[in-house]
Amino acid sequence: MANDIQPITEAQHRAAAAFRALHEHGLFVLPNAWDAVSAALIARAGAPVIATTSAAVAWSLGRGDGEQLTRDEMVAHVRRITGAVDVPVTADVEGGYGPAPEDVAATVAAVVAAGAVGVNLEDSNAPGGGLFDPVAQSDRLRAARAAAEAAGLPELVINARTDVYLFGIGAPEGRFDDVLARAAAYAEAGADSLFVPGLLDLATLTDLVGKTSLPINVMAGPGGPTVAELAATGVRRVSVGSALAQAAYARAEAAAVELLQHGTYTALADALDFGSVQGLFRR
Repeated sequence: MANDIQPITEAQHRAAAAFRALHEHGLFVLPNAWDAVSAALIARAGAPVIATTSAAVAWSLGRGDGEQLTRDEMVAHVRRITGAVDVPVTADVEGGYGPAPEDVAATVAAVVAAGAVGVNLEDSNAPGGGLFDPVAQSDRLRAARAAAEAAGLPELVINARTDVYLFGIGAPEGRFDDVLARAAAYAEAGADSLFVPGLLDLATLTDLVGKTSLPINVMAGPGGPTVAELAATGVRRVSVGSALAQAAYARAEAAAVELLQHGTYTALADALDFGSVQGLFRR
């Protein structure tokens, strides 16, 4: 893969700077994409940044979530997405495709070469399992930052994900302090923002925003607080994980059931027309 690495373009530097600037004030929303078409449609809808979702990217390639794709497969998918849109792209690289700092560095270098200007790097060492301790994860984050610098994109935005709340790590009363300690360690190691999926309590988010220097990213969805309610806590980023893909899959299944069981086409009536989708790729 090293032979495929191209110099960072001015356009990629500008995209990274634009993405970084979004974290400075206010709140922005990232409806997550899983392929080139979904990315182009999300960009057309007005999203300032495209974020990938590891789960739906894997599903689209016939695999499950949890690094069941190879690094090369994931990177190739990121490259298709960056090639389909003009807005910045941040890549969900899960746990970095290997436990060692060197694994993380190789992954970051590869997605930068594929055109990404940001990454999500999680501290889970297994899907649904335990977490890397803060020292080990800090080493991995430092490797990510060093790899971005070596690749020529020091302004890469590193969104450090912690799964303390998502996986219910430790006693409930200790989770907030665990996240705070991780936030401080991750910031020192070079993270630019903190992603805390599983935490949507507004009072707790307000407290967290006030006690950490990192901009906070949350994962929202049906039944959770609105974007306006989250903005009031001081949260900077809101993403939805694989929810958009799941909604698309649900509609596809409902349309297929209607067609097969009733022979009617109601669910297809307000679909995007062929020319609209085809036109996404006249670049």
